Amino acid sequence: MIRLPGPVLTGGGESGLAWVEDGTIRYGIPDDEGGLVLDGYVLPGLVDVHCHIGLDEDGGVDAATAEEQALVDRATGVLLIRDAGVPVDTRWIDGRADLPRLIRAGQHIARPRRHIRNYAVELADVAELPDEMARQARAGDGWVKLVADWIDRSLGADAVVMPLWPAEVLRDGIAAAHENGARVAAHTFSHAAVGPLLDAGIDCIEHGTGMSADHIAEAARRGIPVTPTLLNIDNFTEYAAQGAAKYPAYAEQMLAMHARREEQVCAFVDAGVQLLPGSDSGGVMEHGIIPAELARWEEIGIEPATVVAFATWR
Repeated sequence: MIRLPGPVLTGGGESGLAWVEDGTIRYGIPDDEGGLVLDGYVLPGLVDVHCHIGLDEDGGVDAATAEEQALVDRATGVLLIRDAGVPVDTRWIDGRADLPRLIRAGQHIARPRRHIRNYAVELADVAELPDEMARQARAGDGWVKLVADWIDRSLGADAVVMPLWPAEVLRDGIAAAHENGARVAAHTFSHAAVGPLLDAGIDCIEHGTGMSADHIAEAARRGIPVTPTLLNIDNFTEYAAQGAAKYPAYAEQMLAMHARREEQVCAFVDAGVQLLPGSDSGGVMEHGIIPAELARWEEIGIEPATVVAFATWR
């Protein structure tokens, strides 16, 4: 018999005592006072649903670099990853039992000059979106990554983060992904992009910094999860400073979203929104930071047991 002296989290905010006998976990207090006492902490593998294995700030990377990224993430306890879009083929990871399990989302879909260079399939004609969504659905493992908004620099000093896709094209694109057996995760910072995404049947919202109380309530009602990437949003002041001289409206927009970031993530939890932990590693964010992301959630007031649940089984 193995005694587990600490509380065992069993879901729903409950906890209790447990022991292990003949390979079976039993709850309660054992009659026998003997046995081995196993102290410490035991967690299932962590999940990172926004982790770009195969990507760095310049675009796609070779297999050796992708392997190194995966090993760094594994060392922090991450055993399941959704890549959230990469421009290289990482199917070879499926044959590596020593690496985290990887769920691919194909390549980002964006428009010219409306995302980071060398990341996305860039569609000059928005009418191409449904066909491209279908193609990426067939290329991935059940997810498609859509860039729903980005700064439009063509507006000069008035440039802000704004939607890439007309609402009707967005609906057709998401429908095409669904028809090909995939769900859609959308990058979105702005308020203006969220309503059309919800109307179009989006399956997962990444960042979600522009979501209003009504958007949050609707996401909770429909069971649409959000990946808040709080560590990335912490950097919005830096992004604003980089663009302030040339794009003052953009800088103001980013600072406003940064100012309410912690309150908003707490609002997600209070409303009953499913949070999916994501580091946004790859690109500008380093790998191996999902524990720091989860620590930020606890820091802003989310109960530790709730954070563990979101990061493992919930």
